[in-house]
Amino acid sequence: MQHTDWTAWLRLTDEGLLVAVGIALLVGLAVQRIGLVVLRRVTRTTPVMSNVVEEIRSPMQFLLPLAGVEAVLQSAPNDLPLIDQLRYCGGLLMLVIFTWLGVRIIRGVAKGILVRYPVGGPDNFHARRIHTRTQLLARTLMSVVVIAGTALILMTIPGARHLGASLLASAGVLGLVAGIAARSVFSNLLAGLQIALTQPIRLDDVLIVQGEWGRVSEITGTYVVLAIWDERRLIIPLQWFIENPFQNWTRHNADLIGTVFLWVDYRLPLAPLRAEAERLCHGSPDWDGRLCKLQVTDTNERAMQVRLLATSTDSSKNWDLRCTLREGLLDFIQREYPQCLPLVRTEPDARPLPSSSLGA
Repeated sequence: MQHTDWTAWLRLTDEGLLVAVGIALLVGLAVQRIGLVVLRRVTRTTPVMSNVVEEIRSPMQFLLPLAGVEAVLQSAPNDLPLIDQLRYCGGLLMLVIFTWLGVRIIRGVAKGILVRYPVGGPDNFHARRIHTRTQLLARTLMSVVVIAGTALILMTIPGARHLGASLLASAGVLGLVAGIAARSVFSNLLAGLQIALTQPIRLDDVLIVQGEWGRVSEITGTYVVLAIWDERRLIIPLQWFIENPFQNWTRHNADLIGTVFLWVDYRLPLAPLRAEAERLCHGSPDWDGRLCKLQVTDTNERAMQVRLLATSTDSSKNWDLRCTLREGLLDFIQREYPQCLPLVRTEPDARPLPSSSLGA
C-alpha cells in the first residue's frame, strides 16, 4: 500500500489545521515537562548547569510548543486563509523567545559561577575578582544578545526596515546625532569590558572617590554604586573610573596604616606618651600587631605635633583603632600632664619705661 503524507489530511479542512496545532502544543508541553525533569536530575551535581536549567525553564515552556506549532504551519498548504500571516507571527515569536532564551542562559551561567565562589569568607579577594568579572561580562553579553535580537526582529518587519533605510539615506544629520548620543552608552560598555578584564575595582572594594569613602556595592553595565559610610549611595559612570584617578584601599589586600595627630606643649615628655600609645595598641582588638610608632612630625612657635602610626587588617577596624588611640592619648594627657596641653602664653611687660620716653 502506498504511504500517505501525514500532512495530506490538513489540506482537506481548516479544522484539521487547528487539530494539528493543538496536538503540537500538547506534544511540546509534554516534551518540555519531561525534558525539565531529566535535565534537573542530570545536572543536580553541577552548579553552573543546574542554574542554567532553572533559568531556561520559563522560555522553554513557550519555545517547544511554539516550535511544534511552527512546524505544523510550515507543513500546511499555502492556500489556507491567513497562513502567511500566521507563519510570519510564529517566526517573529520564535526570534523573541530565542533572544529571551539567550539572556537566560547567560544569566544561569553567571549565577552558577557566583555560587561556586562565595564572598562570605574572610579572605575573599579571589572570589570578589570572580564576581566582578562574571557580573560585568554577563551584563555585557546580555546587552549584546538583546541588541542583536532586537535588530533581527526589526529586520523582519518591512515597514521598520524601510524606515531605517530611509533615515540612513536621507537624514545623515539625524544619524550623526544618534551616534553622538549613543557615544556615552558605547563608551560605558567598553569601559565595563576593560574593568572586567583589568579589574581596577571589584565588588566590596573600599574606594575614595571625590573625597567620599565607601564600598563598591554594585557594578552594572553602565555605572558603579558606591555605598557611602553614612548610608548614602554615590552613582558613578563606568567611564569615570577609566578617565580619572581614585583611591582603592583594597586593591591587593585590606591592610592599612592609620595616623593619629596631636598638638601638645613642648613640656610634655615623650617617653610616657610613647609607652601609653603602645599600651593602647596592644589592648585594642582592632590592632593587627604590625606597627605602632609615635614620632614628633612638626613644630611651631606654640606647640609640637605628634603623630602615631598604627596598623589594622582593614579600613573599618583602622578607623575604630584611630578613634580609640586618639581618645586614649587625650585622656592620658589630661589625667597625667594637664599642663602640657597646647597653651597660649602671654607675659605682661611690667618693666618701667625709660625716663627719656616719658612725655614732658
